[in-house]
Amino acid sequence: MQNTLPVWALVERHRADLEGLADRVWETPETLYAEYRSAEAHVQMLRDKGFRVTEAPAGIPTAVIGEAGEGGPLIAILGEYDALPGLSQVAGIAEPRPVVPGGNGHGCGHNLLGAAALLAACAVKDWLAETGTPGRVRYYGCPAEEGGAAKTFMVRDGAFAGVDAAVTWHPDGMTRVDDPESLANTRMDFHFQGRASHAAASPHLGRSALDAVELMSVGVNYLREHMVQDARIHYAYLDAGGQAPNVVQAQARVRYSIRALQLADMLALVERVKDVARGAALMTGTTVEMQVFSAVSNNLVNETMDRAMHSVLEALGGVPFDEGDRAYAKAIQATLSAEDIAAPYRGVAMVPRRDEPLCDYIVPLRPGGEKMIGSTDVADVTWAVPTTEVLVATHAIGTPAHSWQITAQGKSPAAHKGMTHAARAMAGLAERLIEDADLLARAKAEHAQRLEATPYRCPLPADLRPPLQPRPA
Repeated sequence: MQNTLPVWALVERHRADLEGLADRVWETPETLYAEYRSAEAHVQMLRDKGFRVTEAPAGIPTAVIGEAGEGGPLIAILGEYDALPGLSQVAGIAEPRPVVPGGNGHGCGHNLLGAAALLAACAVKDWLAETGTPGRVRYYGCPAEEGGAAKTFMVRDGAFAGVDAAVTWHPDGMTRVDDPESLANTRMDFHFQGRASHAAASPHLGRSALDAVELMSVGVNYLREHMVQDARIHYAYLDAGGQAPNVVQAQARVRYSIRALQLADMLALVERVKDVARGAALMTGTTVEMQVFSAVSNNLVNETMDRAMHSVLEALGGVPFDEGDRAYAKAIQATLSAEDIAAPYRGVAMVPRRDEPLCDYIVPLRPGGEKMIGSTDVADVTWAVPTTEVLVATHAIGTPAHSWQITAQGKSPAAHKGMTHAARAMAGLAERLIEDADLLARAKAEHAQRLEATPYRCPLPADLRPPLQPRPA
């Protein structure tokens, strides 16, 4: 006999357990391939919920896959659980106060992201079993989204083989289907090697690697006038050579992030930046070694998937926030600038609304507005399988990403409501994709057509391995 409960209702069975998981991951923030405790918490939850578990897919020890069901279409639900450095913050308050000064914090909401994705997978697992529907759901626990490109490595190494479609989400100030654009991005290290000498007595004998890094910066700044308008270049000094000004610095290292809206434009720009680095080395009499750290593609849009997700959102409605949620969100907004609060409205072509601390409605599909484009390794999954991403309100409107305010709101009742809502949306779409063969076929046909026009080219060098971190003692 078939269970009459819809998949949305099945989310409620597991809600308390997965809210607890989200809070535990918030309390143990780990970054960039060091997410051992967070990954182990997801592995244990997958085992407790009866999934077939594959640990360390693509050779990444902090990644995990859990699968349930038999036969039929295979739907992937993507989760993340990495934190950010320097964003430690006490939860539930509206003032900056780190738990650990300089420590890590979940300033992008990934503690919620992974837990909600797993919550959706649990609901779909139950629905498949209790209705006897042929189909499989697969949860992907993906580390190192913040700069580590784990999904790109996983795509390259075949971890998404056999998947029919993928669904994911991200915490946000608004609830809507995400915009299709993202920036292809390469992170690359430039290590200059020179010759040390006494800066006063024998400067002519030295060759300054620090000079080379600074000249590279000058060259890249001149390059900005002559690159495509959607490109972005940023940099950070990893090693300035030392602290003694009376020593000619023999080595220095800088990391560049090179982005563009199209992968081909980004890869061409990488070559020009490399030429600038070679020129800086030539001018200073130093040598330079160049090494890709990570790389991601731009998103490949799938209108069929996006329209289907928007339909699910409209049926589901907005996140049911209450007055307590709104009161805390107002307190957070009091720490923000007017420009912060206006920015998300500009992004969806809406006039800023007064006295609206939380978004409890669905933003129209493709609303237009000012594009605020970043990079994500979800993009490489979009080239592997038809994919859609939904944004769901979990925090006060205007809260900047990668901020202490996001970390502060990461365990709030509003965050829990938002993550549960995201789980319902993802589970609802997974149900439709499994039941509606025509919908899935149209999504796959669109994906194939786009790939035929622009074949996938993995942005990672073939021999590059993920920058894995050892397990802490």
